[in-house]
Amino acid sequence: MAEEPKETETKPGFQNPVAGFGVTFRAMFKKRLTEQYPEQKKTTAPRFHGRHQLNRHPDGLEKCIGCELCAWACPADAIYVEGADNTDEERYSPGERYGRVYQINYARCILCGLCIEACPTRALTMTNEFELADTSRANLIYTKEQLLAGLEEGMVDTPHAIHPGTDEQDYYRGLVTEAAPGTVRQVAVSKGEQSQAPSAAAEERGADA
Repeated sequence: MAEEPKETETKPGFQNPVAGFGVTFRAMFKKRLTEQYPEQKKTTAPRFHGRHQLNRHPDGLEKCIGCELCAWACPADAIYVEGADNTDEERYSPGERYGRVYQINYARCILCGLCIEACPTRALTMTNEFELADTSRANLIYTKEQLLAGLEEGMVDTPHAIHPGTDEQDYYRGLVTEAAPGTVRQVAVSKGEQSQAPSAAAEERGADA
């Protein structure tokens, strides 16, 4: 024989508003958490996932080898990479190839950091910069020139020759600590020959985001 359902006890109706006011009064005496942004910049955690950065070797050569693993690892399809071959007359990285075109669409990027884990040369890292908002979708597509780390003391801007007497492995072992004496920048030829197709494709992806 089925048991009859038991009646649930309900609190008197006048207690519900009182309980609500109790929450309000408790919150009134707590310290306010309002942050005066953007007048007061927020300090981020040391390992905060912010804007990306393409790093350089100590002599100024680029760490990116144009392998496109970061683009394959991106779940949001926000990265576009186009690699090219280095030559003795025009060298951008110690390896065989370098990233000729590098774009990140921040209208799509979810700042997950999977691209950082996929990079085999530690060429791509993330900074603490989080102010990425913009009024134009086109401005949210960052190019290689915007992402590439600036030159520090002892560096020579690319393209330039590899450190004499070293090879690619010496760079990744940390044996090259500065540019060789007399290192000068080479004439960039292929940079002016790159097509406009990648930018157009990136803008189209940004418009679809």
